[in-house]
Amino acid sequence: MTKADLLAKMQDSGAWLPGKTVKLDFGGDEGVILMDGANNLVSDSDAAADTTIKVSWDDFQSLASGALDGMTAFMTGKLKIDGDMGNAMQMQSIFAKLRG
Repeated sequence: MTKADLLAKMQDSGAWLPGKTVKLDFGGDEGVILMDGANNLVSDSDAAADTTIKVSWDDFQSLASGALDGMTAFMTGKLKIDGDMGNAMQMQSIFAKLRG
């Protein structure tokens, strides 16, 4: 899946946390995805967020597909969280929407 495909799928499935902003930072050329639950919008804007999740593009694909568990990714350093940890914990519901 390309980043553009992911953005469209996330927007169509309502992949955001109501009232919260969460940024996925893939680093390098992949950039970011901002899930803006205040405006019900998913974009590639590199704006401020309540929570920033740093993860490689490949590891994010594994998380989204269910092949990699979020807690395992965090504990092994494949996923890093800046900001509100509670928002990051709710990301499982986002991944469920992406698999649905």
